[in-house]
Amino acid sequence: MRIRNMSWLYMWVTTVGLVIALTGGSSWGKQAPRGSVATVNGVVITQGDFDREMINYQRQLARRGKGISEDEFQEVKKRVLEILINRELLYQESQRMGFIIDDKGLNEQYKMLKERFPSEEEFKTTLLKMKISEKRLKSQLRKQLAIQKFIDKQFAQKIEVDEKEAKAFYDRHPELFKSPEQVRARHLLIKVPPGADEAKKKEARKRLEAIKARLEKGEDFSTLAKTYSEGPSKERGGDLGYFRRGQMVKPFEDVAFALSPGKVSGIVETKFGYHLIKVIDKRPESKIAFKEVRQKLEQYLKQQHVQKEVNKYVEGLRAKAKVERFLKNSSK
Repeated sequence: MRIRNMSWLYMWVTTVGLVIALTGGSSWGKQAPRGSVATVNGVVITQGDFDREMINYQRQLARRGKGISEDEFQEVKKRVLEILINRELLYQESQRMGFIIDDKGLNEQYKMLKERFPSEEEFKTTLLKMKISEKRLKSQLRKQLAIQKFIDKQFAQKIEVDEKEAKAFYDRHPELFKSPEQVRARHLLIKVPPGADEAKKKEARKRLEAIKARLEKGEDFSTLAKTYSEGPSKERGGDLGYFRRGQMVKPFEDVAFALSPGKVSGIVETKFGYHLIKVIDKRPESKIAFKEVRQKLEQYLKQQHVQKEVNKYVEGLRAKAKVERFLKNSSK
């Protein structure tokens, strides 16, 4: 829960819905105003804002199982700075055109943000980890809401995607709409701590063998899982729902996909311990019907059109703006 909430809060602090990452090249490494990495028409972008954006970028990569190499790090820093510069340009334009967020609207959104956390204490702990005050967070939120309001009014409301365009995209990219083979299974886990000695492993396996013997005599898998399993799915009778390849550890996955519905596996060892697996159902690979994805596809295509228009607009803002960059090269 905490990781998810922190990630969502980072999204509010560091994004405006559209990621605009155009590159600009001038005035790198000049003498910086204290605590800044750039100025945009005289407005300072702080080191703190830059650091938070870098953290968010790295977290997004980590969630996809990727990292930033030493060779890539400097380019990533430049890219992140350009995102912040574009954001500031859009905010300044939103203010010039009168897109103001009043205190009532800000406080409503701020309250919704806080309510995503289980407690006030956890919310404040997250702010401490992010090194941002509530006052600063509100300031960032006000800016982001103004930018989004500006983008919605000036671009999003003027762009429509019809069924014909969505269907054409669907037909051109069939590989994007495949639903992979899936398995629904229950499991019963007896945990083995990392680094456990052979005696502890033998004891855990012996416990599971006794449970397996009861299954073979006709006892219900779900009932035994609720009673003896040590996994988080215990309360659901070990039900893991449907999953595709790549979502479970490989030894578990290999057995689950090999079993027929209704069959129970032998004892399967993974890094978590020893499992018994019962397959409930299987779904073969299939193509998702257009009607199932039409609405989301239309939204996606609209976002693509909006982003393209915003990018062009930002190019025009850059051409007229005075931007100074003070980011210095440094290692990770």
